[in-house]
Amino acid sequence: MNAAWLRPRWRVPRALLWMLLLVALAVAANIAGLYRVGSIAGWELWLANAAGYFLLWRLCLYGATVYGWVWMRRRLLARESDASTQRRLLRTEIAGVTAIVALEASLLMQAV
Repeated sequence: MNAAWLRPRWRVPRALLWMLLLVALAVAANIAGLYRVGSIAGWELWLANAAGYFLLWRLCLYGATVYGWVWMRRRLLARESDASTQRRLLRTEIAGVTAIVALEASLLMQAV
């Protein structure tokens, strides 16, 4: 029996499970950090001191995302080179850059 018909039904629950797992990992990391430094004030101080490392980590993630995006874009345009595909890619790129700029501006405003 072929189970291919089950795949579409499990796509959303699987994505929700992954999101739940990521949130649980983030909560666990914060709780572990609180226990390690002993207090919320100590945890906030550690986060403030490590802000530069987090910025470096985000920049590396952005660089890897851009590399993957350029690779995917080249392949997609080789397969579908019509104007509508180019417009969709441009809209997606603008939305992505806007989201990243908004995130980084939000983080910068919190630091000031």
